Amino acid sequence: MDWKDGKIRCRWANPKNETYVRYHDEEWGVPSYDDHHLFEMLMLESFQAGLSWECVLNKREAFREAFDNFDLEKVCAYTQEDEARLKEDPGIIRNRLKIRAAVNNARIFRKIQKEYQSFSNYIWHWTNGQVIYEQGKTSSELSDRVSEDLKKRGMKFVGTTILYSYMQAVGIIYSHDDACFLAH
Repeated sequence: MDWKDGKIRCRWANPKNETYVRYHDEEWGVPSYDDHHLFEMLMLESFQAGLSWECVLNKREAFREAFDNFDLEKVCAYTQEDEARLKEDPGIIRNRLKIRAAVNNARIFRKIQKEYQSFSNYIWHWTNGQVIYEQGKTSSELSDRVSEDLKKRGMKFVGTTILYSYMQAVGIIYSHDDACFLAH
């Protein structure tokens, strides 16, 4: 690919989409321990199911506005009226099941926070706080286990592929291509 700045990036990064390039360069694969960011990314990843990440990323600001900047307590308090409002918001993915799951998942996220003192403690305990370096996968034994646990807790749209992508996004799994300027 032809990159304006001459840097080589992962194959999936679209050089024509500045938002995507910034996401690749500044956020994807960077270890996150911030529950607000971890919540936002989990919500966005769950909306990705069946779609491209680029599609979701392009709607990120609209999602932030629609979901009260991913304020966990506000999303946990959403009512059926809020879900109906979201279903009519043209800026986001208006899938009724995904919207309902987002509210449900927020409530489970909060329960996990209480159980582990933070969601960060929960999600990072699966690797004992270590970053996993691997490439070329869309799921793994790790994403299988985390997905299974979240499903047992009642979360929806958290299949193994979504969880693998999520863990890549928040830096638990580091998957930059070998040729990428960010590869370790």
